[in-house]
Amino acid sequence: MNKLQSAPERLLASAFFLYLSLSLCSSLFTLTGNDAVAETIDPTTRAFDLSKDLPTGELQSRLQSCAIGPFIATDFSIAHRGAPLGYPEHSREGYIAAARQGAGVIECDVTFTKDLELVCRHSQCDLATSTNILQTDLASSCRTPFTPASKDSPASAKCCTNDITLKEFKTLCARSDKRNTHASSIDEYLKPLKSPIVDAPLDCGTVVSHKESVVLIDQLGRKFTPELKRPEVAMPFAPGFDQHAYADKMFAEYVDLGIDPMRVFPQSFDIHDVQYWLETYPEFAQQIVWLDPRGRQKNFTTSLEEMQAIKSQGIKIISPPMPMLIQLNDAGTLEPSDYAKYAKQAGLDIITWTMESGEPTDPKNWLYANIAPIMDKPGRMLEVLDVLAQQVGVRGIFSDWPGTITYYANCTNDLSSHLEK
Repeated sequence: MNKLQSAPERLLASAFFLYLSLSLCSSLFTLTGNDAVAETIDPTTRAFDLSKDLPTGELQSRLQSCAIGPFIATDFSIAHRGAPLGYPEHSREGYIAAARQGAGVIECDVTFTKDLELVCRHSQCDLATSTNILQTDLASSCRTPFTPASKDSPASAKCCTNDITLKEFKTLCARSDKRNTHASSIDEYLKPLKSPIVDAPLDCGTVVSHKESVVLIDQLGRKFTPELKRPEVAMPFAPGFDQHAYADKMFAEYVDLGIDPMRVFPQSFDIHDVQYWLETYPEFAQQIVWLDPRGRQKNFTTSLEEMQAIKSQGIKIISPPMPMLIQLNDAGTLEPSDYAKYAKQAGLDIITWTMESGEPTDPKNWLYANIAPIMDKPGRMLEVLDVLAQQVGVRGIFSDWPGTITYYANCTNDLSSHLEK
């Protein structure tokens, strides 16, 4: 340790190295057969490292002063597809990593197979890049086979869950949903994950059905946020399997497994799904989430009256993307948007998405495009997080690395209501 460090710096450094040692030595999970029981929460050092980008001040001091923990899980931290900044998305391994990082709620995007079984995938037709299907015999099931890049078009392929059975789906590897559009071969097309956190990311994760995800997340002691994905085929897909039957099957898997409805946050971008659920599943109604899809509409505006109309339908939780909730004022300072103010005035709870998605300093990253002038370092995400928590008052944040949110929440006393022992 540098002898020229000040006393506070020496204390902070000692505490941080102690935290690292404890993290490395801790038994974070006990896995016995199909059981997974959380023992210790390790949000990783990601948030601490990001805090070094912050200007010297109260937020940086607060985040660096709690490095040694202890940390506990929080519903404020919602795992977006697991922990895809370092693990294959919608994989068993990613879900376990998310729980280990303290995510209180874990997402499964729900779609269906050829034999009408529900599985966790971000979209119905993303198998070409979110799995290794192109490298298997099941590539013959793809509706659009791999096509190398040419002068006139990018490399492409399209493979859908509804074209294979659950048994076939279970033979695949989950992988990071990355592609190289300039590829001349399948191996080049399947671009590996370059994680800023995990040195050697897993390249073959375990895919899971929706039911398996429910069992696993229950064993991990976490809550659930299933998103009913838009079908990319005409509905009804099979006799009797229309949009309502699709939704009914998703809810039935929670009921059949004896899951308390208060642990489930069903979500959809389709307002018609939400309206159907509110009418059909009143026991889940308190936590049904409408994912507001309007944030990427050009020149979108809203009003207090519109938010009140949303609330009057029985919707209690609205979930817009982050740029709908924050903006820069004339002084270049972050502040809540009118959307955020109107939603809170109407009595709506807010969940937002997605922290740690994409490169925050890239002006083309739409999640930060409206505040690009201040996003000069990755750690500025923590200022966004602080405004969302303290000024907007969101009840939860989706993240591709839920440990960042867990760390922040544990360092923020007035978020104690979100923490679970």
